[in-house]
Amino acid sequence: MTRLTLFNKTSLILGFAFLYIPIIILIIFSFNESKLVTVWGGFSTKWYGELMSNQGIKDAAWVTLKVAFTSSTIATFLGTIAGLVMAKFGRFRGRTLFSGMIYAPMVMPEVIIGLSLLLMFVALSIDRGVMTVTLAHITFSMCYVAVVVQSRMSSYDDSINEAALDLGCTPFKTFILITLPIIMPAVISGWLLSFTLSLDDLVIASFTSGPGSTTLPMKIYSMVRLGVTPEINAVSTILVGLVALGVVAGSFIGKKQKIN
Repeated sequence: MTRLTLFNKTSLILGFAFLYIPIIILIIFSFNESKLVTVWGGFSTKWYGELMSNQGIKDAAWVTLKVAFTSSTIATFLGTIAGLVMAKFGRFRGRTLFSGMIYAPMVMPEVIIGLSLLLMFVALSIDRGVMTVTLAHITFSMCYVAVVVQSRMSSYDDSINEAALDLGCTPFKTFILITLPIIMPAVISGWLLSFTLSLDDLVIASFTSGPGSTTLPMKIYSMVRLGVTPEINAVSTILVGLVALGVVAGSFIGKKQKIN
């Protein structure tokens, strides 16, 4: 077993510190009694109480969760199909174009994606709102699901499906009973990834949102422009907790699937 050198250990510690110390400080100061985020005034949970009475933040949080759940679910369905096509159908006419269209949103600047979607909605005379934000999030998040599922299918043993078909199982039943359970950890990972990306998105939502469809990142950004308060720290802490819970749940499901 390779042992970590002092340099590697130091680099690892500094890297994790750079990533997580700001988040830990944010969580600590969300329990600050003082209104000044840089001055500790004692432990208090009053900012979480203030958060619960802020109707604007609650409305934005509801919109964000609704958009994230809907977009990630649809994106997982479409992305899984795209990943299966890329992995199972080999070479086909238009594969290069299809593959490029899947990878393009992952490397394209969010400003370009948001602006192009805005122009499309305007050209089609579609009023901007929750629906347009959801469609925009489906557009870019399904690409990540497709890549995750395709990576899982690259190591899939096709002889399992062939055995099931030889025993009289239909292709659809083979997919439901055999293929889907095997790739389910990848599907769940794709859903969690697209859900997190939707929760985090600010740029694309800013282009495609309208009246009554302000998301939580947009609300936080508008509040930060007036100054950081412990209330914002409290919102951010809740978001960090949701993401951490999703990561733990995904890891637990993946381990349980491997054991079974």
